[in-house]
Amino acid sequence: MTGNHKNTSITRRRALAVSGGTVAAGGLAVAGFQSAFADTTDTGTDATGTDATGTGTEADATATASSAGGACMTLMSSVTEGPYYLDGALVRKDITEGKAGVPLTLRLTVVDATDGCTPVRGAAVEIWHCDAWGYYSGYTTANPGGSAPAESEEGDSADDNTYLRGYQIANANGVVKFETIFPGWYTPRTCHIHVKVHTGGEKEDGTYEGGKVNYTGQLFFADDIAEEIFALAPYSRHTGDYTVLAKDMVYDGGGASSGLLTLEAVHKKDPSKGYKGFLTLAVDPDAENTGAGSGGGGTPPGDTPTGTPPSDAPGDSASPSASASS
Repeated sequence: MTGNHKNTSITRRRALAVSGGTVAAGGLAVAGFQSAFADTTDTGTDATGTDATGTGTEADATATASSAGGACMTLMSSVTEGPYYLDGALVRKDITEGKAGVPLTLRLTVVDATDGCTPVRGAAVEIWHCDAWGYYSGYTTANPGGSAPAESEEGDSADDNTYLRGYQIANANGVVKFETIFPGWYTPRTCHIHVKVHTGGEKEDGTYEGGKVNYTGQLFFADDIAEEIFALAPYSRHTGDYTVLAKDMVYDGGGASSGLLTLEAVHKKDPSKGYKGFLTLAVDPDAENTGAGSGGGGTPPGDTPTGTPPSDAPGDSASPSASASS
């Protein structure tokens, strides 16, 4: 965690940042899913009042946006962007491109942790994540580990270079919304979504250009909900040993400040209907983040991905400060 600090200076870039600028998968599958879910039983509440299972109400998830209390002033923990980042994601609300999976609506609120948690209007929030079988767009031949069909077997019409990636621009309340699917997993990582917060740039040619990255993080899911989702088709066709939160190399157990989403089922008795996910991202709009972040070691899954990974993609000899995989 970065700790608390107060910065009353207003830069030109800060002024720009503040003033300006799906298909549901149904049915339980009979295919086996081996996991270590039973190994973790984390209870209690984190600093924002969210219980450690990541479940709660929309009111719980958005409370920090209107509070000026100490928890609100804690900066989010930055982590590595991983080896599967691609420039040029599109500005759009729906990033699914027809990818099959359990629907997920994300509502993220960006606030300034150095200025009483005021909304950061105009911040560009970028997310990217793998599909139901663990494949990233741009890297569709990277083996997700365990046993999974080839990405090409999905038979969808998604663009292999752009699916499940996108930007949204925060409104006056600092809020962005995305329509996507619950991500799958790959060895040795837990289920997660990558996120960056940019300020100072602008929408251009359908994407977001210029400015700087203030925060690079990952969003996480409670183990019991992930277990429930991965028993459904199409997720159930990817079998193997799933990494729970307590054993993940990136998630540090910090709850919401470390990216643990508050999740709300659309239909409590039918998880295939989808979930709503909420989180407040407390950032410093004057900071610049390189994407190196922190986290434990690890390498991407085997096989050569389509396209060329970023030059700083972690390898076997990567340093601890920049070695967590995607």
